[in-house]
Amino acid sequence: MQSSNIVFAGLGNPGVQYQLTRHNMGYLVVQTLGRKMGWYFKEDRRFNALITKGLIDGTTVHLIQPTTFMNLSGVAIQRYLDFFKIDISRLVVVIDDVALPFGELRLKPTGSAGGHNGLKSVQAHLNTSHYMRLRMGIGHPGESVLSDYVLDPFRKEELEQLETFVGRGVEVLERLIKESVSQVMNAVNTKPQKNITLGDE
Repeated sequence: MQSSNIVFAGLGNPGVQYQLTRHNMGYLVVQTLGRKMGWYFKEDRRFNALITKGLIDGTTVHLIQPTTFMNLSGVAIQRYLDFFKIDISRLVVVIDDVALPFGELRLKPTGSAGGHNGLKSVQAHLNTSHYMRLRMGIGHPGESVLSDYVLDPFRKEELEQLETFVGRGVEVLERLIKESVSQVMNAVNTKPQKNITLGDE
């Protein structure tokens, strides 16, 4: 994915009460990449987002955390892309995914919102489903209420594995800066992923 700009948008909900909830997986991945690079996020009211950017291997990497709450994430992303005149092909959205077990991730170039309200907003504002998304598995709640499950904090067993899992998400983003989408998808989506054992579900 070699070009002058790339945007990594991590979706989540603002506020300390949501900080370590499952729905904030996108925030966690983007925040971790920013910390790794020594970059500082600042709130920009033009975009309703926390933003930072810097150079990695000659590419300007933009990190965005919409502060509009999940259901309006597309507002911030559309404004940001329009302001900096960055093509949608240079956007990667990082989200939580209940369809994947905790600890699994998938990189997809297109697809439906899959019931994810953040993606619904992104697709409504960008008027397309053709953008990259990194799906970070949080597991399915089973018979529990989905809206409650995604806003619940991670369980103790999940927290013990969270740093490792988020780190793998960061690695995918770093590879997208240096390699083609097809190369990264090939590596991420086809190789056996380490199952994270969380005990009794």
